[in-house]
Amino acid sequence: MTNWKVILSIAKTHLLTKIKQTTIASLGVTFGIGSYITLVCFMTGLNTMLDDLILNQTPHIHIYNEIEPSKKQPASFLDLENTFNVVHSIKPKLSQKKIHNALPIINYLNNDINVKGAIPEIKTQIFYIAGSIEIGGNLTGVNILDEAKLFNLQNYIIEGSPEDLNNNDNGILLGAGIARKMSLSVGERIQISTIKGDVFPLKIVGLYQSGIADIDAVQSFANLKTVQRILGEAENYVTDINVKLYDLELAPALSKKIEQQFNLKAIDIKTANAQFETGTTIRNLITYAVSITLLIVAGFGIYNILNMLIYEKMNDIAILKATGFSGKDVQLIFMSQAMIIGFVGGVLGLLLGFGLASLIETIPFKTESLPTIETYPVNINPMFFVIGFSFAMISTFMAGYFPSKKAKKIDPVDIIRGQ
Repeated sequence: MTNWKVILSIAKTHLLTKIKQTTIASLGVTFGIGSYITLVCFMTGLNTMLDDLILNQTPHIHIYNEIEPSKKQPASFLDLENTFNVVHSIKPKLSQKKIHNALPIINYLNNDINVKGAIPEIKTQIFYIAGSIEIGGNLTGVNILDEAKLFNLQNYIIEGSPEDLNNNDNGILLGAGIARKMSLSVGERIQISTIKGDVFPLKIVGLYQSGIADIDAVQSFANLKTVQRILGEAENYVTDINVKLYDLELAPALSKKIEQQFNLKAIDIKTANAQFETGTTIRNLITYAVSITLLIVAGFGIYNILNMLIYEKMNDIAILKATGFSGKDVQLIFMSQAMIIGFVGGVLGLLLGFGLASLIETIPFKTESLPTIETYPVNINPMFFVIGFSFAMISTFMAGYFPSKKAKKIDPVDIIRGQ
């Protein structure tokens, strides 16, 4: 029967008598795991921030009326056999922007168990008027509180709040780029003109900044009822429906079902952002590849240190075997040393990684393209710490197993003769 008390006592003595080598071995684990934790927390934090720039502002399914060529051209309706037809300049079929029966469709989608929320929008082109200057832009009518709840619109409001717009029927959430061009600020009034030439004064209740300059130079938001009034349309006038799902992966299948069921164009987020998704995959691949490389390098360092430690203990191995310890006991002694080094180094590595990640999270990070980000983004995920500590224990186990297996087979007579 293995006497663990004696084995652990001998392992402890070996570690303390060679405190320099023990410290170096532990630091190898500490810095390997600490570097892994710091890197993976920082890189995944950055990736999440970049993903959110697109995903927060993009519906999982966007439903609207598409302008597209007629499936049947005029010549198709005529019986012109044995004739030569020439058709010039066939234009797309004129279709209304309004979604027919939009409100019943929204209610239907909101009752779907896979749908987190479906909300109406009105998109229209307008002109921002400053004296004799007219600047083209886009005005989107929304239910601002629903928009903030489902698509985190409040994260991109640098002045004012969603409630300010919700409480003002003549308010507008103005794009930051337009506000700079026209030297406007919150509380002032701006005149907008529809493409028909009707002019309406609106009060600026907040400034919107998406982080994408081209959007901020044209985009503004107003309440759904405000835009309906500006366009002279009824309360059921809706040009777009934005859908948020519980599971993003269901978007492609559900969008096809909506197209067939309602004869509308439905674009899922994966189709709309195919290039972005590819970039995200590559960034994540690089992050995890570098992280795994760090762990593997740390593992080799641990192996080399423990291997040298065992060679330095050849005399001790000979004495232990000569006094009655079996080869298995000798192996367990050195395996215990390796696991102790792994445990201590792993715990210190987790503390180091957490400390560095927390420090990075406090470093100021200011940029106009990311108005709501004040410090570097860090993703402190408990799973990274579990993976890091598990690797510390597994790598030190493997690093101690092979050298200790060699020590198990050493003949003490050969060592004594060598002396």
